[in-house]
Amino acid sequence: MKPLNVSANANTAVIEAAYEAWLKQPDSVDPTWRAFFQGFTLGTSGGSLGTEGANLRIIDSYKQAQVGRFINAHRAHGHLQAHLDPLGEPPPADPKLTLSYFGLDENDLGESFTLTNFKGGGQMKLRDIVDALRQTYCGHIGVEYMHVQEHAAREWLQVRMEQTNNQPRFSRAEKIRILRRLHKAELFEKFLHTKYVGQKRFSGEGAETFIAAIDAMLEKCPELGVEEIVMGMAHRGRLNVLTSIMRKPFEVLFEQFSENYLPESVAGDGDVKYHLGYEAILDTSSGQKVEIRLAANPSHLEIVDPVVEGKARARQRVRHATSERQRVLPFLIHGDAAFAGQGIVAETLNFSQLPGYTTGGTVHLVINNQIGFTTLPHEARSTRYCTDVAKMVEAPIFHVNGDDAEAVCLVAQLALEFRVRFQRDVVIDMVCYRKHGHNEADEPAFTQPVLYRQIAAHPLVSSILTEKLVREGTITPDEAEAIKAEYTAALEANFERAKAREKEKEGARSVQQSQAIEREKFKGSTAFFQPAYRHSTIDTGAEPALINRVVAGLTTIPGSFKLNPKIRRFLDNRIRAHREGGPIDWGFGEALAFGTLLLDGTPIRLSGQDCERGTFSHRHAVLYDVDTREQYVPLKNLDPQQPAFCVYNSLLSEAGVLGFDYGYSMDYPQMLCIWEAQFGDFVNGAQVVIDQFIASSESKWQRASGIVLLLPHGYEGQGPEHSSARLERFLGLCAEDNIQVTNITTPANFFHLLRRQMKRDFRKPLVVMSPKSLLRHPACVSRLDEFTSGRFQEVLDDPKPPAKVERVIYCSGKVYYDLCDFRDRHHLNDVAIVRIEQLYPLHRDRLAAVADRYNGARIVWCQEEPQNMGAWTFIAPRLAEIYGFPPKYAGRDAAASPAVGALALHKFELNALLQDAFNI
Repeated sequence: MKPLNVSANANTAVIEAAYEAWLKQPDSVDPTWRAFFQGFTLGTSGGSLGTEGANLRIIDSYKQAQVGRFINAHRAHGHLQAHLDPLGEPPPADPKLTLSYFGLDENDLGESFTLTNFKGGGQMKLRDIVDALRQTYCGHIGVEYMHVQEHAAREWLQVRMEQTNNQPRFSRAEKIRILRRLHKAELFEKFLHTKYVGQKRFSGEGAETFIAAIDAMLEKCPELGVEEIVMGMAHRGRLNVLTSIMRKPFEVLFEQFSENYLPESVAGDGDVKYHLGYEAILDTSSGQKVEIRLAANPSHLEIVDPVVEGKARARQRVRHATSERQRVLPFLIHGDAAFAGQGIVAETLNFSQLPGYTTGGTVHLVINNQIGFTTLPHEARSTRYCTDVAKMVEAPIFHVNGDDAEAVCLVAQLALEFRVRFQRDVVIDMVCYRKHGHNEADEPAFTQPVLYRQIAAHPLVSSILTEKLVREGTITPDEAEAIKAEYTAALEANFERAKAREKEKEGARSVQQSQAIEREKFKGSTAFFQPAYRHSTIDTGAEPALINRVVAGLTTIPGSFKLNPKIRRFLDNRIRAHREGGPIDWGFGEALAFGTLLLDGTPIRLSGQDCERGTFSHRHAVLYDVDTREQYVPLKNLDPQQPAFCVYNSLLSEAGVLGFDYGYSMDYPQMLCIWEAQFGDFVNGAQVVIDQFIASSESKWQRASGIVLLLPHGYEGQGPEHSSARLERFLGLCAEDNIQVTNITTPANFFHLLRRQMKRDFRKPLVVMSPKSLLRHPACVSRLDEFTSGRFQEVLDDPKPPAKVERVIYCSGKVYYDLCDFRDRHHLNDVAIVRIEQLYPLHRDRLAAVADRYNGARIVWCQEEPQNMGAWTFIAPRLAEIYGFPPKYAGRDAAASPAVGALALHKFELNALLQDAFNI
């Protein structure tokens, strides 16, 4: 019904006139009145009333209906009138939330109305209804939850909030604990500000309440069955989390602030203190423990989000909690500008309910400073709230005033309880401010002079809470001062210990003593110690009996399962290839690698766009009944005792999914974790994950990952968008044995490569330039005996070199088959072709041995990519070092685009580069 802007009491005559008009001619009145009179007449048809009595009943029923609408309006829009900004005054009354908007006025406040789904039903005076609604929805907490379509979830929230009017009911001990956390957070920031003037620390000042909120959540975890939290956050406030929440020793952190501090790392270069990860097992007041894992995070703010989700899902598997995902909680802390501005947030939210990526819901806490560096909200987003993107997954959103610490803690616990109960995402938008500039060396008054004068005069949140607790008699002023004094003394004591630690290190009598002191600093950190990379031989052949078991499992289908005829032929071809000892193509070789690893006890996760079937229809890891679409996964049915084989078609995302799988690979290193790009070119969309995590995390954060990237790569005339996985970019990131970059040419070598990845005692990310046309190339096959013996070959010499070699062509990947074809067609009998299967780490000794074999020959590097792409700039100086002179280049000219767009031009260029390679 439309709202009326007049009081029903004052307009009885109007209602009577409308009713009389409706009785005579229903269509003559407004449709809203028409619907109301029809309902009223239906409800009173059993009795007899005069016109006056009927009118009175109409007025009463009208008011009753309007009160119901008044309640629902506050549920839906009360947040618009909530006092959320600690720096601002309460907003003016929203016209659509006033009594007059619903045809009610102050004369109705004393009347009682029947409630149906508010406060458990019964009778309640309008005055009390108004007070309850304004406390619940228009105080320091504003809630958006009416967009949640799941009725049970929406109703649960509604009841929980309206029962308490969204007002905290903490015990005295809990209130004092909140105050303690505020003092601890504030004093820590103040201490750093005075002791280390001008040093960057990305202070959480102005948002210290979030420390109390995290603590309140931790306290609630045991009651709700949450055993572990996997946490991600950017740098602002991170040092406070490390010390105030995760109990990282203050003296260790203070030492890292010293101007004489030289970072020690497990491997590589390390990173600044406000990016590093940490782990801790914390005691709660209940006596139970909660484990918390803080992920390392770069300055690319939100890119840690999918990584945390992947880590959390891995931890759920480690804890055998895949059916009780609530036991491991992903918890993400965001900034307001980043949450609204970075697309990775939406990608991560989209994981929420997807089978291969769900983690049972995530709690999101937005530290809403109302500014991003120097950019204000109206310049940074097109939405009312920074959290509006979360509505895409129907997450309830709690907006809360950061100066009301008890309200923030209430919301934190309510959000946690919602997540556990409904296994859905939930968002807390804590509106606060940033006391200093973007960093402590920045001057915010340059761009926001008025705002920062206001912030400078604003009281500390601890002062606000102290005043409230003293006023209500919970604490005395002396007790409040004692808490501050206690934490101040503790900080000073830790500062002195940090200085003593520096002297201890300077006075260490031996290198061993110094190293022992440094190693102690890694206690609690996420640093991972592992052996250095080695080219040592790993036997990765599989026993024939093991291969036989795998093939049987891959090709045996339940009798009632109706296969697509083409898939039946696909499986029959595999049976024939196995029986005849070959030829085994790429897809079959991959399946044999997966199957033998599974039977060896290695679980496998494969995800990516359309990877169940495979973009090029080469995998068919999941089979479908042609009548019912029932699924059957052969690799899940090799043996009743085998570990998990998980294959998932991903959402249409690169950065998010690769970040997720990277996080998974770190926290479940026993699993072969693979991400496959639909086309190798699409890896561009995940470049941030590659740069910030995969290529550098072992050096920056001492975290190892064995993730595998399968990137279909090869020039087949499909244009610039479907040719190149940007091999040159990966090679440009290579240093300190950080990643493995390969371009494989045989199914058997790929088989050994995947098995080697899980058989060594160290982990390195593996990048595979995987094939497209070679998936069905008649020459790109292997014999069965190549799988049952041998190992991965970093360099493949010419299998049948000429007796006299005048020219050696080095290459990598698909162009090898083009070279062989050209050599055969032109009967060139003095040329050897050598494949470098692993470009990095380059097996220099093996390459040098090949070079010795062809001493005196001319050398050529041939590639199908343009000269400024591919491996040329990486490999040329290394070949020159081995031979003593540079190789000749044969390939496409340098280009801005990876490939031409016309097939005819592609063929012309290919022929030209092949002629150049053979000097024809």
